Amino acid sequence: MKEILNKMFEHKNLSRNEAKDVLIRISEGAYNDCELSAFMTVFLMRSITTDELSGFRDAILERRVQVDLSDYNAVDIVGTGGDGKNTFNISTAACFVVGGAGYKVIKHGNYGASSVSGASNVLELHGVKFTADNDKLKRSLEESNVAYLHAPFFSPALKSVANVRKSLRVRTFFNMLGPLVNPVMPRCQLLGVYNLKLARLYNYIYQQSGIRFTIVHSLDGYDEVSLTAPFKVITAEGEKVVTPADIGFSFGRKEDLWGGNTPQEAAKIFDNVLSGKASQAQTDTVIANAAYAITTLEPSLALEEAVARARDSVDSGKAYETFSKFVRLNS
Repeated sequence: MKEILNKMFEHKNLSRNEAKDVLIRISEGAYNDCELSAFMTVFLMRSITTDELSGFRDAILERRVQVDLSDYNAVDIVGTGGDGKNTFNISTAACFVVGGAGYKVIKHGNYGASSVSGASNVLELHGVKFTADNDKLKRSLEESNVAYLHAPFFSPALKSVANVRKSLRVRTFFNMLGPLVNPVMPRCQLLGVYNLKLARLYNYIYQQSGIRFTIVHSLDGYDEVSLTAPFKVITAEGEKVVTPADIGFSFGRKEDLWGGNTPQEAAKIFDNVLSGKASQAQTDTVIANAAYAITTLEPSLALEEAVARARDSVDSGKAYETFSKFVRLNS
């Protein structure tokens, strides 16, 4: 690690193989917390390269716990985190809205590192017990349309750095890695990113992977479609700037997306959205993200129709029913 750190302190980049090697050693517990902290902090002071991110991804996928859900056409809905906005669990709520609309979702998530509540926090508060059992995950996907993969159960490297990430409480390159290392490698992904430079990086990596993807970034810094500003949408077909009005929504206020000061407060908002009791701004934000996930799964579908299907999932109670069934199956 000393050799690696000295190289990086001299503003030199790691090759793809070097990046892969250091992540494998992290997964093996070769470094102490001080070394890990120094290594992660470097990437807050300079941008990560495509080779570095790809090498880190190679290592995690090579060492991942295998799970096979390849029979299903499913989407992962995920944000990189690290936008500093402390929103409620928008992506996680969108998963159950999409599930309620009849689509399959394989969500890869973790505890919050740079925000109060990550996907694993809000699910655990509802009594969900995480599993790496293939049969249980398959049953959950078949019966509730949603399977949840708690990242440390599948990636030794993510488990090794969990305490350091929690102590640092700032975004690290592991925020960037999370969306790329879903162990199932689902065919579709809706990804929210916190800046446009990162969006271009993911666009390049996704183009090589064969995944059908949609990348979104709100121009006021949110790593999702926040409806608080125009947002960029990037797919394999190109990119465009969209306003909330373009897709039938009003501009929202940033305070409506605040996730509170505790995981319990974030979970309350999450419950309100799925049960139809949230504010219009909160509900609309989840519906907008769910709609883009649906069109990622079904590219020929007009976005207006995807919005209608997502809204019906909430209004009809199907989203809440999907979540309730998911909790029963996973408790």
